[in-house]
Amino acid sequence: MAQTVVEKIAQEHLAEGPDRPLRAGDVVSLRPRHVMTHDNTAAVMKKFKAIGASKIHDSTQPVFTLDHDIQNTSDANLTKYREIEAFAGEQGVDFYPAGTGIGHQIMVAQGYVVPGSLVVASDSHSNMYGALGALGTPVVRTDAAAIWCSGEFWWQIPRTVHVALNGKLRDGASGKDVIVTLCGLYNQGEVLNAAVEFGGPGVAGLSMDERMAIANMTTEWGALVGWFPVDDVTLGYLRKRKELLAAAGVERFRDDDLAAWASAPPRPDPDAVYAARIELDLGDVSPHVSGPDTVQVMRSVADIERDKVAIQKAYLISCVNSRLEDLEAAAAVVRGKQVAEGVEFYVAAASSEVQKDAEASGAWGALLEAGAHPLPPGCGPCIGLGVGLLEPGEVGISATNRNFKGRMGSREAQAYLASPEVVAASAVAGHITGPRPSDGRLPAKGFEPLTAGVEPEPETVAIQPGFPEAIAGRLVLLPQDNLNTDGIYGKDYTYKDLSREEMAQVVMENYDPAFRSKVQPGDVLVGGYNFGTGSSREQAATALQAAGIPLVIAGSFSQTYLRNAFNNGFVCIECPNLVERLRGHHADAIAAGDLTIVPGDLLEIDFSSGSVLLRGEQFRFAPLGSVPQSLVVAGGIENLVRERLGLGNR
Repeated sequence: MAQTVVEKIAQEHLAEGPDRPLRAGDVVSLRPRHVMTHDNTAAVMKKFKAIGASKIHDSTQPVFTLDHDIQNTSDANLTKYREIEAFAGEQGVDFYPAGTGIGHQIMVAQGYVVPGSLVVASDSHSNMYGALGALGTPVVRTDAAAIWCSGEFWWQIPRTVHVALNGKLRDGASGKDVIVTLCGLYNQGEVLNAAVEFGGPGVAGLSMDERMAIANMTTEWGALVGWFPVDDVTLGYLRKRKELLAAAGVERFRDDDLAAWASAPPRPDPDAVYAARIELDLGDVSPHVSGPDTVQVMRSVADIERDKVAIQKAYLISCVNSRLEDLEAAAAVVRGKQVAEGVEFYVAAASSEVQKDAEASGAWGALLEAGAHPLPPGCGPCIGLGVGLLEPGEVGISATNRNFKGRMGSREAQAYLASPEVVAASAVAGHITGPRPSDGRLPAKGFEPLTAGVEPEPETVAIQPGFPEAIAGRLVLLPQDNLNTDGIYGKDYTYKDLSREEMAQVVMENYDPAFRSKVQPGDVLVGGYNFGTGSSREQAATALQAAGIPLVIAGSFSQTYLRNAFNNGFVCIECPNLVERLRGHHADAIAAGDLTIVPGDLLEIDFSSGSVLLRGEQFRFAPLGSVPQSLVVAGGIENLVRERLGLGNR
């Protein structure tokens, strides 16, 4: 069976899964080449020790990079950092102290990411590794602990959307403008929880730094993966990195590896099945900004500069746009000029190596001479830590990847995203503008769904002891799309230690106060699309368990919710055709605003055949194989890891 490149790379790293070529929807266990954790290493250490493990399964897999809160010199934070470093020393794990740089930059620059590899991180911007032809994707902290213990983690193979890049960027347009444009043009969930595979003749004209920026921000676009093909640009970058690492006495890959990637790079099969296709003409991309406070809204620089939107802060920082190419582009804009009065311009390189190179090229000095405030190589204001945060009423423009309200400071501030050149020009002008006139051109939309409404192929799976062959329950329809975790389990309870009985009483309270009076144990919930979006609180899954709900069926799930659910032994099934049929059956109730619809129908779920029966009609879903069944039978990932390590349940 033909495979996409993501399916093929996952196949190469398969530890447990179906005995056939992998395809979208399969839940499998994978063995990654590396797993990166940063300041959250301390939290992963606690989970690792709670499982009962004492020795990391493969000390070459983890990489520890301290990068988020490095401006915090409190005793508590420095103690945490010392404990992480000591643990790394005890376990023989590669460790990079605060000041070395941002973890994702370290992973690519230090040779941990190579073409065709699977590299994960306990951080959402792991998508960036796809710029080098790797499969990079985020995991949650529990997953990272499981990898430390067993070398493996579970993953659901996502559908793939192919993005064909045509033409060539014009002067003044950048990789950041490409991803800002994609986020703004396709903002209706077109790539949500998908793997984005870039291709087309336009790729060859993109530098490695531009590819990293685009792949990095596929996270904000909603994707789980952002992958670029391996070509001369990729190989040139890797050759240079190999030389630099060799000078430091480090070998991550060899000349024969480079030769193999050149002769047989990772690539999809010619007849691979894609969920959708997008066409983008790079020649029609012009400088744009995202925001304020969302990447789903964009304006051309040509348009917004007419309004002279005043700014008080500007930022050239983060893992998306603080590499040498970015710093030099910004320096060219500000050279011989001064940051506007009333504007604070903060600059941090992606790594100490990048800063050293920028100092050597003169870019760093030009930025400081113009009045920029230097920060140490790390995340800082991008994650709302350290100095320079947005104050109430302020407006900031940033070359970072996220502008969620309140992320970079006050919720009463506004944040825009743009390229390094636009940020630098705005810092000098005192309002949002570009360094040169632009025409505001925008590519035509070109989205083609390819597999919408197609059900999974019929397949029978073996049922493990302890896992039910079938479940039947009364249908409860929750028709809202994007039902978020705060609606499922409100913030007022998230940090309280409630009993399971108490959790059951407050579940869905913020979504529908009448929910608890309508629902009874054994009911099967059917939600809309992107069920469980929002924060990563695990109680949004465990509270439904506590209420006696055996499983949730939805059109699609937030991947964080899906991971939290199975990590706690709670079943989730994606069955969009069932959701569409139910929406048709209950259109009047939905139109009337009913939030919890209980029509009295019986849903019958057959796990061996992967089917749901409603009113005599069958709807198929991707069957749950041995990996998700094992998680449910064990009662979650921590119990499963303990069992496999021979530590028993706690």
